Amino acid sequence: MKIYTVGGAVRDELLGLPVKDHDYVVVGATPEEMVKQGYKPVGKDFPVFLHPQTREEYALARTERKTAPGYKGFVFHTSPDVTLEQDLARRDFTINAIAKDEVGKLIDPFGGAADLEARVLKHVSVAFAEDPVRILRAARFAARFGFAIAPETLLLMHRMVEQGEADALVPERVWQEFARGLMEKMPLRMFGVLLECGALARIAPELNAYLESENAPYPSLAALDAAAQANAPLEVRFAALLRVLDPLAVELLCNRLKVPGECRDLALLAARHANAIADALNLDARTLLELFDTTDVWRRPERFGLLTDVALIGESDARETRSRLERTLKAALGVDAGAIAKLASDPEQIRINIDAARLDAIRHVLKMH
Repeated sequence: MKIYTVGGAVRDELLGLPVKDHDYVVVGATPEEMVKQGYKPVGKDFPVFLHPQTREEYALARTERKTAPGYKGFVFHTSPDVTLEQDLARRDFTINAIAKDEVGKLIDPFGGAADLEARVLKHVSVAFAEDPVRILRAARFAARFGFAIAPETLLLMHRMVEQGEADALVPERVWQEFARGLMEKMPLRMFGVLLECGALARIAPELNAYLESENAPYPSLAALDAAAQANAPLEVRFAALLRVLDPLAVELLCNRLKVPGECRDLALLAARHANAIADALNLDARTLLELFDTTDVWRRPERFGLLTDVALIGESDARETRSRLERTLKAALGVDAGAIAKLASDPEQIRINIDAARLDAIRHVLKMH
């Protein structure tokens, strides 16, 4: 029995990056032998075991065979005679198909180390085309490392899209990869790759239509890069990506991908109100109050703060605009709505009185500055 470190741990070590998780492949062992040595079986589709002390994952070397469309249509085969090279051959990219033995020697049958040096993502074999998730992973890794996609790999990805493999991707998995890619250092790179290979038209046609309509590469999406540079949270980055779209397009895209509520709501608010927020220096008191009302700031002031972040990313007068919004909102939030409500019994009159008090508070602040 031989044990090898594989995949991302080897790749990141060669890149000089922190190694967060270790994955191991075991060659020449049976499940029974693993259990006898104290490993705990946890794999459902194929034998994976937890180390008795470290709790790290150890997988038996395996091969796989495509049996149905989509990323779940595989049958896995494990046995003691499956070699390390056979196991590495089923992986997606050469940079992820490098192993290291127990004394630190690299096993690199597909030239992954050289591709790391060249900063290129290249598929290991034509079996890459059997799993459509690898299209999304290619785009995400491009966003993480800034690597180029090898021409032959990009061509293969394009063929996969034409053959309908991307259509087999389930919304939850697309969103999972989108969310991870959005949190990488260069998130726009992910969407550039998906646009180039044709996959974006299948999984996010609304965003694809916008990008294809632009004369220059992504001019209106600089906000996403700025959000990444500011280390913004996921919902801000997602809203920054979609703020340029029509609200209906945002709603359709979010519904299709089953986007979580917090991300969906902020993206819709950004599509509807980001331009008004960015123009807050030119808004009068009544228009500011209407903006606060329509964004439900009274119940969700923290969300309005995130919305302001989205709207003001990259704006030259962001500091002055934010100050105006914060001052007027603080004044409006300072109105004692409960006390005003006690002075009238008609619900509509109560609403009118509260609005009037908030409007006066905003006007007072604007006169002071």
